[in-house]
Amino acid sequence: VQLVESGGGLVQPGGSLRLSCAASRITFSLYRLSWVRQAPGKGLEWVSGISSDGSRAYYADSVKARFTISRDNAKNTLYLQMNSLKPEDTAVYYCAATTRYECYSGPSCRRSEYNYWGQGTQVTVSS
Repeated sequence: VQLVESGGGLVQPGGSLRLSCAASRITFSLYRLSWVRQAPGKGLEWVSGISSDGSRAYYADSVKARFTISRDNAKNTLYLQMNSLKPEDTAVYYCAATTRYECYSGPSCRRSEYNYWGQGTQVTVSS
């Protein structure tokens, strides 16, 4: 199983980025998915999660109204549209797959509790 994130980079405050997570060797549509980030010197922070059919989405308060999670099950791809980026959004962003409700609907799970985890993509917000 592979989860491969892409789309990170350097962006100015107020800018936008769209992250993607391409999955292979996995029955993608069966899994709930999350984006989790880790800022320099800090622990993991759950950012957003989406149900297996894409009908429900959840967001951390810190990104609500700025980030939008979506998925395309036909393409086995998860997305995170990030707008109005702030320096505090600087982090490595990971996508993670889970069968557990609590792991995609909020910050309740440790990394080991997810079924699969990507290698991460760096997002840097700086002027």
